[in-house]
Amino acid sequence: MGRGSFLSKCTLAVSGFCLISSVLRAEPRLSEAMVAAHNRVRTRLGVPSLVWSERLAAIAQQWAVRLAATGAFHPDPHTSFGQNLFEIAGGHATPEQVVEAWASEARNYDYRTNTCRARCGHYTQLVWRNTRRVGCGMAQRYNIEIWVCDYDPPGNVLGEKPY
Repeated sequence: MGRGSFLSKCTLAVSGFCLISSVLRAEPRLSEAMVAAHNRVRTRLGVPSLVWSERLAAIAQQWAVRLAATGAFHPDPHTSFGQNLFEIAGGHATPEQVVEAWASEARNYDYRTNTCRARCGHYTQLVWRNTRRVGCGMAQRYNIEIWVCDYDPPGNVLGEKPY
């Protein structure tokens, strides 16, 4: 998918530049690709597939726009959902690349001890067995893309294994 297939027009003018925002829910091929990428990883572990949530996509989109507008990059401290973030500078990511970046954290996760050697929370949220719905959004500022996916029910419950 090329850049033109999912980037929409200027959605917010901030300090003289155009913040480009993509509503993944409005682009069926993109939302389908995002769910499919998630489910390919989940299927390998035998956990249930996710379905797309328009509500979660709208919430994720709002957070992606806020991060892009402020130049920040951190999870929403007020969300009641699970959340994964992805950022790329100087390029454009596909849903498959975003999900693969999170899935690559599997190498840091030890299922036997349920511990991480390094960052692995994106991976464990991605494969959390009780999560059923996902919705994602993306916004761009200058040459930075920020992707946000929200998950319901949230994962990464302390002391519980993801699958």
